[in-house]
Amino acid sequence: MASISSLGIGSGLDLNGLLDQLYAAERSKLEPIEQQIETQQVKISAYGELKGALSAFQDATQALNETTLYQSLSTSISGDAVQAAANGEASPGRYDISVDTLATAGSIATQRVDSLDTVLTEDDSELNLTFANADLNQRVAIEAGSTLQDVRDAINADPEAAVNASVINDGSGYRLALMSKQTGSDATLLDTDFAEMASDATLTDVTIEQAGQNAAFTVNGISVESASNQVDDAIQGVALDLQSTGQSSLLVEQDTQPAREGVDNFITAYNELKTTAGRLTAFNGADGQAGELIGDSAVRTIESRLRSDLGNGLGGEEGYQRLAELGISLSVDGRLELDEQKLDAALAENPAAVGAFFSGADEADGLAGRLDATLSQLLDEEGALESAVSGAENRIESLGDRYQLMEQRIDTTIARYQTQFGQLDTMLSQMNQTSAYLTQQLGMLDTQMGGGMSGQ
Repeated sequence: MASISSLGIGSGLDLNGLLDQLYAAERSKLEPIEQQIETQQVKISAYGELKGALSAFQDATQALNETTLYQSLSTSISGDAVQAAANGEASPGRYDISVDTLATAGSIATQRVDSLDTVLTEDDSELNLTFANADLNQRVAIEAGSTLQDVRDAINADPEAAVNASVINDGSGYRLALMSKQTGSDATLLDTDFAEMASDATLTDVTIEQAGQNAAFTVNGISVESASNQVDDAIQGVALDLQSTGQSSLLVEQDTQPAREGVDNFITAYNELKTTAGRLTAFNGADGQAGELIGDSAVRTIESRLRSDLGNGLGGEEGYQRLAELGISLSVDGRLELDEQKLDAALAENPAAVGAFFSGADEADGLAGRLDATLSQLLDEEGALESAVSGAENRIESLGDRYQLMEQRIDTTIARYQTQFGQLDTMLSQMNQTSAYLTQQLGMLDTQMGGGMSGQ
């Protein structure tokens, strides 16, 4: 509100100052609404913090709902002959592996060419690549006027050619060296008909061939042959990578560490959620003020539903039925506590049973599946948390409307005061003028009367 500078000139009163005081007094009526809006905004921020803690707990819960978490296996190897990795289909046990030969790729070097500039063929032709496995055979188009390097480039540019080509200088000339892309005897390159394709006058010496061979090894005394050094089917669920000839011992064991870490993360996430909810609903916070969501029904709903899920058994007849059987219990303050020895013993004795308790047969029957469903409902757009946020946003909107209406009323009231003060200023100005006139007239009358008496 801008003060009217001329107000009070006629009366001599500080009507502008008085009007400012009245305006401030009227504006103070808006403070309760402002405080209520701020309270709702703080609540929305607190709901967001609670939502973050709930989402983190759901992430940890969903991780426990993965059946593969309880099927983890670890491998340890002595010896340098092989490397290995196991998946959930492997069976724990010891495997003694003896590698006799590694799989190698077949190679062939063509006849020697005296110069890299030598033209090998005057006409367009084809180079026939013939393998032990006829399915790999390929005819590569060679353009007229091609040199040894051109032939190399044509072979490497053909995606169906199962060889890699290079040019090698053997000290006396240049040869085209071809090596099979695959290892094993079936990938051996038998012939190239290179001599027939090129002019005889350009070639010297004979071809040099090296046959490919399969890997040969034994697993616990059982002979195995493979065209590749990467073997996935010799031991079920175990991928072997043959490194060198020699001996290795492979030990496949149940790995409970991933499941243990999953349970630890689950407990930590829940306790952090509990801590967040407790701070937001505390009667007296660390700064001496009540929590932002003290007495909030949404928080009570969330805590009640989660406590019910955690406390209730699964209702089955076999296996673990309650968290307490795994060493996990709800303390007096509602936080989860862990008996590490009890959980470790359960995981070591029967990790599948622990997995069945958390994840269930179809990843929905176990405790984690039940909690995940509850958390999804709580975090849903129509869940308790989002409903509370929507309610706070609606109250802010309603309070905003009240605020605008109150401001309009205040402006109307102040405008009325300005009009009344203007009228008062005018009236007082007129009265001051009348008073001054009367004073002047009385003064003149007194002067006249005083002068007449002195003349007698």
